Amino acid sequence: MEYRMRCCLIVLVLMLGFSSPVFAVSTPAKIVVTYGGLNERSGVLFVAKDAGIFQKHGLDAQVVNVRSGAVGLSALAAGETQFHRGSGTGASIGAMAGGLDLVFVAGLINKLDGTFVVAPNIKTPADLKGKRIGVQSIGGGVWMFSMLAFDHWGINPERDNIQFRIIGDQAVMAQALATGGIIDAAYLGYAFGAQLERQGFRVLADLLKLGIPFQGLGIMARRSFVDRSPETVERYLRAMVETIKFINNPENKPVVIRSLMRTLRLSKVEDAEAGYDMMKVLYDRRIYANVDGLRNVIRILGRSNEQIRKLKVEDIIEERIARKLEKEGLF
Repeated sequence: MEYRMRCCLIVLVLMLGFSSPVFAVSTPAKIVVTYGGLNERSGVLFVAKDAGIFQKHGLDAQVVNVRSGAVGLSALAAGETQFHRGSGTGASIGAMAGGLDLVFVAGLINKLDGTFVVAPNIKTPADLKGKRIGVQSIGGGVWMFSMLAFDHWGINPERDNIQFRIIGDQAVMAQALATGGIIDAAYLGYAFGAQLERQGFRVLADLLKLGIPFQGLGIMARRSFVDRSPETVERYLRAMVETIKFINNPENKPVVIRSLMRTLRLSKVEDAEAGYDMMKVLYDRRIYANVDGLRNVIRILGRSNEQIRKLKVEDIIEERIARKLEKEGLF
């Protein structure tokens, strides 16, 4: 009897000793992730959520679309969110220059991509002079993509009388361009670009083919959050790496297509397939932020902002967790 009681006590001690860590590991960390661009570039978030990859890595993730990057960054600054998926833009770089301890913890798309779609009567970049260009916000991602394309083409928006019109997200911009009378051109993701091209609009350029260095899609967080919760950042980056691999596996195409159709509100499978085909080549396997791309952004934005000119790229990148994952052979 005494022997059996002793065994029971040992088993109980072992159970109590192991229960706390197991519970800690199995309890999902709640995070809120914002993104501003409603296109296939954000597809890595949609798929991570829909395919249960966030959950697999111990994250209870709420993915929230905001009307602009500035809104997402404001939520991040207020501590209401933990991560913002965005690009090197006037909003993000401006916040960094203004003193917010914002850093890029990873880069998922490290080049300028997407399509610049124009009305049928616009045949060359020079024809954009004096035209109305749709954007989601001044200083946001679409505005920055457009500015980089203009810089590449030698177009100066002020000198060449470019008129930026704030329209809304890409679905709204695509509709505004299709109906005519509001804008003459706009940057659009590949899914929306293919949709308009079938309607007779011209894709003036596939920006990916221009080879413009850019931090196209990065993961941003506050440095104070990275210091306080490195394990949560690590879980998030692990989920992103796995999702990129998931997207590139042809067997998972139906899941990715469904995610795109649902989130982008696409009615035709072929529109989603255009986005899916680009997703397979857009995302980088090495998830480091693009130093040259961020320098390019600082150069353009710094023309009219002294605070941004003083920024050093090394101070707005936090690579320690990405380096850890690379040493492990995760990518």
